[in-house]
Amino acid sequence: MTSMAAMRSFSTDRSVTSRGVPKGTVRRILSIAGPYRRELIGFLALVVFSAVIGVVTPLLAGDIVNRIANLTGTAGDIVRIALFIAGLAVLDAGSSLVQRWYSARIGEGVIYDLRTRVFEHVQRMPVAFFTRTQTGALVSRLNNDVIGAQRAFTSTLSGVVSNVIALVLTAGVMLSLSWRITLLSIVMVPLFVVPAQRIGKKLQTITRESYGLNASMNATMTERFNVAGALLVKLFGRPEVEADSFRGRASRVRDIGVLSAMYGRTFFTALTLVAALATALVYGLGGWLAFTGQLSAGDVVALALLLARLYGPLTALANVRVDVMSALVSFDRVFEVLDLAPMIAEAPDAVPVPADDRSLEFESVSFRYPSAAEVSLASLEDVAVPEHGLPAEVLHDISFRAEPGQLVALVGTSGAGKSTMAALVSRLYDVTEGAVRVGGVDVRQATTASLRDAIGVVSQDAHLFHDTIRANLRYAKPDATEDELWSALTGARIAALVHSLPDGLDTVVGDRGHRMSGGEKQRLAIARVLLKAPGIVILDEATAHLDSESEVAVQHALDAALAGRTSLVIAHRLSTIRGADQILVVDDGRIVERGTHEELLAAGGHYADLYRTQFAPAGEDRAVQVG
Repeated sequence: MTSMAAMRSFSTDRSVTSRGVPKGTVRRILSIAGPYRRELIGFLALVVFSAVIGVVTPLLAGDIVNRIANLTGTAGDIVRIALFIAGLAVLDAGSSLVQRWYSARIGEGVIYDLRTRVFEHVQRMPVAFFTRTQTGALVSRLNNDVIGAQRAFTSTLSGVVSNVIALVLTAGVMLSLSWRITLLSIVMVPLFVVPAQRIGKKLQTITRESYGLNASMNATMTERFNVAGALLVKLFGRPEVEADSFRGRASRVRDIGVLSAMYGRTFFTALTLVAALATALVYGLGGWLAFTGQLSAGDVVALALLLARLYGPLTALANVRVDVMSALVSFDRVFEVLDLAPMIAEAPDAVPVPADDRSLEFESVSFRYPSAAEVSLASLEDVAVPEHGLPAEVLHDISFRAEPGQLVALVGTSGAGKSTMAALVSRLYDVTEGAVRVGGVDVRQATTASLRDAIGVVSQDAHLFHDTIRANLRYAKPDATEDELWSALTGARIAALVHSLPDGLDTVVGDRGHRMSGGEKQRLAIARVLLKAPGIVILDEATAHLDSESEVAVQHALDAALAGRTSLVIAHRLSTIRGADQILVVDDGRIVERGTHEELLAAGGHYADLYRTQFAPAGEDRAVQVG
């Protein structure tokens, strides 16, 4: 182990040793190592081989010195031993290269396996998981903790094995040569280990602070450098304040870096000094023993060379518990994510949604949002506030049916439960009581793929990936042809705009689609749904935040999206759903009124009040209809 590797052992946060690792963690780690069993055996065999060479070489060097000092043997014998030493050096170099290949093969393989497993698992988590989880903490599990776990199979495992073997062999050979020198050399170890441990404690504190400050800077950069954050900073004119705040944290990181470098240099200097003192001891005491005939000159040289291979393993093994616990905790943090079962899972006996039945039905549906304990991990939340009891119910005994091709509108004040109802159709959440059926099949019993194929959603904040228009459209249908793409764009009333762009379909839309206007993003989202061609379309206030001109263009595009399809429309502007087959007025999680536009106006109830509040008579005549 190098001095820097030893320093990492001393600087590893000791708090990991106080964290309990669940039973079975080691067994699970071994199961991950299963596919790399042959590589591990080969890797460890080469580690043992290198350790043996490390002990044999000094003995051969001592033999050469003895032959020269005593003038025994021939010059050819000395040359042959020297060539043998050279051969061992070549073998050791080759072994080192093969070890590195094995190490990389195992380590990168473990990283690949864990990252893909965590990524795929997180993809199956419900929306509630993402609403509570801090993105940076989750990304850290995919990066830092996975890499920490990988070290268990490379640096930690090889370090423990090689250090144990090297220590046993080196100490055994040194004792056989001179027990006095060996014991005195070991007695000097505390002169190095004790100060190094104190340095390590200091380094732990500043390292922990450095991690916190770096995480804070990363969070600041992530928030300020995305389009929305950059706009906010510019609109409120606070770039100098942001720069000062960032500069303060960055200066502390700089100071910590200088301090850490000095602690590291102090450690290295201490190790070098103790090694030099021990070497002086070997040559001094060994020389005296050689002159008194108790030790040969070659043995003195061999002891000096072996001494360099004694302190490294002793230092590393003194801190092996911290290294092992760090690796185990990293694995445990990865397993913690993998063990969080998704609330939304496909039933073992799931059936596909019938392609020829586009009906939608809510039967006595009640719903409460899941608690934090059901969907999230406290360690992944930026601010984990303890909850008392279960969240309150937000939907109460909701029942209605939309026949194939019908348009059902949901209206009501903000927070009434409309978007929650839409989320239940797509099975972003599961009902607490009752059932939601698509094509006569309870969505909990439907295959995930068929449910996704049957339903298309256009939300009020259409999300586009930082990619080309083509890639964003093909997210709905990866094998779509050029003709299908242009047909969808034409139906969404945005083909002319895309044609006018210099790069056409290969135009990059920017972070979250910010290079496009709100209306253009909405029409691209509609084109994506048209390309998908679902039997059921959900519009979640798709025109709520558009200007009048954009709203007209989007409404025309929606006409194409809804034609011949069963539609569930959450309306902000009530004029857009006057032609709905059924309007449901939602208040406090309950359906308080239902009927057509004319029926509800004639009833003079809640819907009529909302409509009169929102529109003047002149505006009503100019309103654009959907359906």
